[in-house]
Formats: sequence, C-alpha cells, structure tokens
Amino acid sequence: MGDNDSSSRPFNELDQAKGKRVIIKLKGGEEINGILKSFDQHLNIWLEDADENSAQKSRKLGDVLVRGDNIILISPSK
Repeated sequence: MGDNDSSSRPFNELDQAKGKRVIIKLKGGEEINGILKSFDQHLNIWLEDADENSAQKSRKLGDVLVRGDNIILISPSK
C-alpha cells in the first residue's frame, strides 16, 4: 500500500481538517458543529467548542467525543 492508496484518503482529508471547524451529521438527524482536534481509525471524533443542532433544539456542548459508528457525514463548516 502506497501513500496514494484510496483507503487512506479519508484519513488524509480529516488530518488536513484538524484545527478547523467541521459539521458532523449523525444517524439520529442531529448535527454537531465544532473544531476538529483528533480522530482515530474507527472515526471516533474529538471536537472542541461544539454545538448541537437538530429540529427540536440547539445547545452548546463544549468538548465532545463523537463515536464513529453514529456518524453519517463529516464536512467542512462554512
């Protein structure tokens, strides 16, 4: 496996997003917006200064760990 292997590309993209604000969409319909601090091979995501947004509520979470098996999408924030 070389550096350009397609299986490593998502991790490269996430690595470049460290320190930047991202939006994470979860299976339950919630969205969490925060600063990406780190992640692991299971796509567990550590965010700082996070906010949760859903149809019913919006609230500040602060620092949060999001389990990778609940994540549908990770995107750069606008």
